[in-house]
Amino acid sequence: MDTDDLGLFGPGSVTWKVHDEPILIVAGLRSLYLQALHPRAMAGVAQNSNYRSDAWGRLVRTGTYVDTVVYGTTAEAERAGRRLRALHGRLRATDLFTGERFRIDEPDLLRWVHVTEVESFVSTARRAGLSLTDAEVDGYYAEQRRAAALVGLDPAGVPGSAAEVADYYRTVRPELRMTKEAAETALFLTAPPIPWKLSRPARLGLSLGPPRWAYFGVAGTALGLLPPWALRLYGGLGLPTTALSADLSVRTLRLALAALPRNWRESPIQQAAKTRAARLTAAA
Repeated sequence: MDTDDLGLFGPGSVTWKVHDEPILIVAGLRSLYLQALHPRAMAGVAQNSNYRSDAWGRLVRTGTYVDTVVYGTTAEAERAGRRLRALHGRLRATDLFTGERFRIDEPDLLRWVHVTEVESFVSTARRAGLSLTDAEVDGYYAEQRRAAALVGLDPAGVPGSAAEVADYYRTVRPELRMTKEAAETALFLTAPPIPWKLSRPARLGLSLGPPRWAYFGVAGTALGLLPPWALRLYGGLGLPTTALSADLSVRTLRLALAALPRNWRESPIQQAAKTRAARLTAAA
């Protein structure tokens, strides 16, 4: 039965161990800063996405997709993948440097988005204090090839270990640059509009309320967690002190998030998956 299926990964996977971490909200933001450095990928987003007018809605939809892939049943994950492939298959963009029209589901672009996302997830979780062996990190990358297949990639062409991810970054780095679109996106990611219910102090004459300052802290941590070469593209120095500060911040934030009630830390999809897994374990 569909409801008795533990999905693509399951409770014994490294994927469930990593994605049980609420700190991945910082990882998701880190991946967006990274993705913006690829001019062609950035053009695809800028020309097809409403992220400026619906930033939080897009964030929720992306989070729901990731949760469905990680915690949904196999059938639910496959349905989500089909919907995403169909959407991407209809979209086109123009390369601002060459004038070429291109599909946004080109394998090179899908691979860039996939690698920056999963590398951000596992590296952020580890730097936040999650205990992961090198073998587990490699296992996470290998498991995530299943997620890559859902968006239309050939799993054999997707990095499946930390060494392969490092090689991939070395290969793609000459294509990356700080463009006007990347700078505008980074600025937007750092200071997006805060939902009205959280920003009411601003309506009372205060320009920056606690939610805004809290978000600045999260965004600053996400930026600080970028690889040194990415920080240099953003104009930073990539000094060890930057990495140390980000490590301290992300560890502190992880402890704070861990203290929240479970229904605040876990999505309904994640809670349903854990309930399903417990029921099947008890039945066995």
